[in-house]
Amino acid sequence: MDKWIYQLRITLIDSRPRIWRRILVEEDVLLSDLHKIIQTTMGWTNSHLHQFIKDDTFYTERMPDDDYWEEMNNVDYKGIKLNEILRFVKNTIIYEYDFGDGWEHEIVLEKFLKPDSNVKYPVCIDGAMKCPPEDVGGMGGYMDMLKVLRNPNHREYEGFINWLGEEFDPKEFDISMVNKLLAKRNYGLPRF
Repeated sequence: MDKWIYQLRITLIDSRPRIWRRILVEEDVLLSDLHKIIQTTMGWTNSHLHQFIKDDTFYTERMPDDDYWEEMNNVDYKGIKLNEILRFVKNTIIYEYDFGDGWEHEIVLEKFLKPDSNVKYPVCIDGAMKCPPEDVGGMGGYMDMLKVLRNPNHREYEGFINWLGEEFDPKEFDISMVNKLLAKRNYGLPRF
């Protein structure tokens, strides 16, 4: 039997309006690769630490100098596949990115699909809203930024425009660009 394709819905927790993506991935994708897929799909830049959380267990990359690894319920995710921790429709896991800003994403397994030989996985099939910029200060900082950007007379407006370096449209989501990046080596992310 061919491996299943997982249809996942990824939602940035506490985002209003909802920032979300729907992706298709092979059931046996490595968590280390799923991290990169989420980075590309959401629009993050892979600049911070991350972890997957399931049933109070933290799946992440073990850092060689982590003195507290043994004290936490950590599992080195090297070699762990998605279908080892997400097995049933409606099961969820949390993906946390940037422990300072605390971006938490709920990942829901929506359904199992049969593979389509005409589709190169992973692929993003739907979504809405632009991802917040890196280092904006979490959801609170992002909401404050959006409030400032709606008011060109605000004293912080020019500072945000200069910091962003471009016009920021929170409603923008370019699924075509996401899929072009997903098709590239390392899902379009720079190698470190």
